[in-house]
Amino acid sequence: MKTAKFLLGISGLALGFALARAASPQVPKGVVPVKPFDLSRYLGKWFELGRIENRFERGLTRTTAEYSLNPDGTVRVVNSGFDPWKGRSTSATGTAKFVGASDEGALKVSFFGPFYGGYNIVDLDENYEWAIIVGSSRNYFWVLSRSTVLTDELKARAVAVALLLGINPDAIHWIPQEKPL
Repeated sequence: MKTAKFLLGISGLALGFALARAASPQVPKGVVPVKPFDLSRYLGKWFELGRIENRFERGLTRTTAEYSLNPDGTVRVVNSGFDPWKGRSTSATGTAKFVGASDEGALKVSFFGPFYGGYNIVDLDENYEWAIIVGSSRNYFWVLSRSTVLTDELKARAVAVALLLGINPDAIHWIPQEKPL
């Protein structure tokens, strides 16, 4: 009986640590979020022009992210895209919060309860026309733009940032934004 209680206690402690870690994603080592950062300029619609494929966006085209302020000061996130296999659009709504200071581009985003993923803006155009983001690990990488057009300059910049962070640029999937003919 004592062994069962002990194991139950250890399991509960492990679960508590796992939940705390999921609720507080860390910035990957060597990744430095931009500072200064102005959330009010970042809000609005962004087009996803590049990403490392992940399970929740795999195969989607015409992907966008839209950010707006919630009454409680958190950020409403609506990610949308077109699934060519199903022939329809799909979307997910979540909430983002700053990890630390609000003038630093380090946030955490949740689309499911208390589980958060990192959202670290590592490069940002001075006019907030494009942004490069790394998640909780280097397996999550996004290139966002206010425009649907991937310029040669932005693509080269994203590849350079990826290399600097130890990310294989060949893993970046460039996303079509135009509607198929």
